[in-house]
Amino acid sequence: MNRRDFLRLSAGTTLLRFGPAAWAATADGGPKRLIVIFLRGAVDGLNVVVPYAERTYYEVRPTIAIGSPGTELGALPLDGRFGLHPALVGLLPLWNDRKLAFVHAAGSRDATRSHFDAQLFIENGTPGNSTTRDGWMNRLLAALPEPHGPTDAVSVGPTMPQMLRGSLPVANMPLGPEAARPMPLDRPEISRAFDRLYAGNDPLSEAYREAQAARTELLGDIASEMRKADNGAPPANGFPMEAARLAHLIRRDRNIRLAFADLGGWDTHVNQGKGKGQLANRLQPLGDGLAALAKGLGKDWDDTVVVVISEFGRTVHENGNGGTDHGHGNVVWVLGGSVRGGRVYGDWPGLGKAQLYQGRDLAVTTDYRAVFAVILERHLGLADRQLTQIFPGLPPAQSNLAEMLMA
Repeated sequence: MNRRDFLRLSAGTTLLRFGPAAWAATADGGPKRLIVIFLRGAVDGLNVVVPYAERTYYEVRPTIAIGSPGTELGALPLDGRFGLHPALVGLLPLWNDRKLAFVHAAGSRDATRSHFDAQLFIENGTPGNSTTRDGWMNRLLAALPEPHGPTDAVSVGPTMPQMLRGSLPVANMPLGPEAARPMPLDRPEISRAFDRLYAGNDPLSEAYREAQAARTELLGDIASEMRKADNGAPPANGFPMEAARLAHLIRRDRNIRLAFADLGGWDTHVNQGKGKGQLANRLQPLGDGLAALAKGLGKDWDDTVVVVISEFGRTVHENGNGGTDHGHGNVVWVLGGSVRGGRVYGDWPGLGKAQLYQGRDLAVTTDYRAVFAVILERHLGLADRQLTQIFPGLPPAQSNLAEMLMA
């Protein structure tokens, strides 16, 4: 393995440490945090936050529509127009506490139906422009003040996502049973050899030392929690356990400011199901995991915002295989202690034929970047100039969203 491959695989490195008096800190010296959960494969937002008040929804989805509130496995009522998929019942306490909100008919302005391209545009923050090499969360890191620390930004998973790639290094590791498995580099004789090899002041040597510091710090934080689990193995629907571990990690490591995790399996072309079935089986552990994250963070939940997003939505009409195909508009989830929840935000365009995007999809009326911009401004304290650096070409703010989504 060459040096560059080793550095790429051995974890990633640093960012931003905040002191007690630092910008974006709470009154007791704790940090403000942002966690992004990416649902890869395009989740069906119309069956997540269900427009049950529209007759058209039931006409075009005769076998997969979620029933209206009060019916068997029907939607959980939210606001008289929309209901929540019944598999997400674990999130109702957060909704009732007004710590969970949704922004419907949101997404990328780009029209692509390619998973690869759409995910890239969500992650690089420049819809339609595939030449942007870094991710918007890495640009967010660049907007935050120094000094740097090895675990200020953490990607939970086996590979570094595009959203966090860029000039500033980021820690990258799984939280499942493989997280603490020893690497060859953990053997003392190999570690000493690499320490000597990368003892200089060149960029690669500095990156190596930062990567080692990040791995050492993170493994120390999770080791005690991992030992308590059944040999460190999560259940089959592992997100609730991993979310609880992430909460524990954040409580233990006060340097973590940004976190990212992604989940696959949302491309429901066939046998999607309704109140039960394929989609429900994925939504339940997702909802339970988010609830576990909120509970596990304890007081830190008040200083945390979690955003759940997918690359695009799915067709309004079901297909001939009991599923849905690639669409456009979707729903963005926003959770956290400073969220003005208990509401479904956004400009709802309706599901009538003339209201659909290209005659088949929910239209996008809120650019997903506008949702993040509100959070970065209100929660993390960024200025307009910084927002335009993170999201070049950011559309004008929607005043109702900016004033109402965040406290």
